[in-house]
Amino acid sequence: MSQQQTTLHVELGDRRYPIYVGASLLSASNLIAGAIKGRQVVVVTNETIAPLYLDTVLRQLPDTMLVTSVILPDGEQYKTWQTLGDLFDQVLAARHNRSTTFIALGGGVVGDITGFAAACYQRGVDFIQIPTTLLAQVDSSVGGKTAVNHPLGKNMIGAFYQPTAVVIDTSTLATLGEREYAAGLAEVVKYGLIYDPEFHRWICANRDLLAARDVDTLRHAIQRSCEIKAEVVAADERESGLRAILNLGHTFGHAIETHMGYGSWLHGEAVAAGMVMAVRLSAMRGSVDVDLVVELEQLLVDLGLPVWAPQDMTSATFIDLMALDKKVIDGQMRFVLLNALGSAVVVDDVTEAELTALIDG
Repeated sequence: MSQQQTTLHVELGDRRYPIYVGASLLSASNLIAGAIKGRQVVVVTNETIAPLYLDTVLRQLPDTMLVTSVILPDGEQYKTWQTLGDLFDQVLAARHNRSTTFIALGGGVVGDITGFAAACYQRGVDFIQIPTTLLAQVDSSVGGKTAVNHPLGKNMIGAFYQPTAVVIDTSTLATLGEREYAAGLAEVVKYGLIYDPEFHRWICANRDLLAARDVDTLRHAIQRSCEIKAEVVAADERESGLRAILNLGHTFGHAIETHMGYGSWLHGEAVAAGMVMAVRLSAMRGSVDVDLVVELEQLLVDLGLPVWAPQDMTSATFIDLMALDKKVIDGQMRFVLLNALGSAVVVDDVTEAELTALIDG
């Protein structure tokens, strides 16, 4: 076991589960096998991750288990109902029963599809998250949001379904591409903006070390991000209140992803541009100083992230796409804005005139 392993928990009563953070945890058989109750396992991964880590995970599973590996195509464009159906075909052909455990080995797409499959298969089976991208480690693997995309909107078909454990092996980030790594940093930045001013200042001060993937700096960033996510999820599991603040930049970001086609912009890239738009709108409303917008833009640029939406996206384009967002309630678009650094609020009174000034002005 890693000498620098940290264990956090998402406190959900009898559904409480651990988040393990540390290096070389894929080789810690007690963490993975210890979270499996039955004798059947489905390991779901993708074509990129399978050659890197699948055998390592399989070696941690006892020989007495029935193990089926499902290898999905890699990319947001494959986060579809069709891919979900292909997964079910393989699991049913291998005769897995309701005592099986699904393991998601990969990034956010693998985690979302696997979690949704686990929620549906025989009306619900256990699943474990083993996220291998930074974005998945600090965000999508924790909290139980699972889904597939629809051509008309991102994550429109899914379920809240919590894992039984999350195993975050920070060593897997060594093989992560530059764009994917930067995309994960966008979600790290989000946590400071919405919840923890001190964490935001720490990120700003350590941006060079984060960009360089300094091991100790990165471990702290992942741990603090997971702590914040766990606290918010424990307080509001199904996003009826506080948890909605985790969507800072996402309403704008999802519109960018839908407009560009899933996979053209990475999720974290779209969220980065969306966060700038949300904080700029907050400044236009007088809630934060414009200096915070300037500071955020420079931080994101230094981390290798975009700060502007695609040039062909007008306010009309955004409004049409955001009207289809799952956060719309009774026809009212909802946005997460800042009322101060480290303090976010959900509003539903943003006017088309404000959006036009923000986007086209």
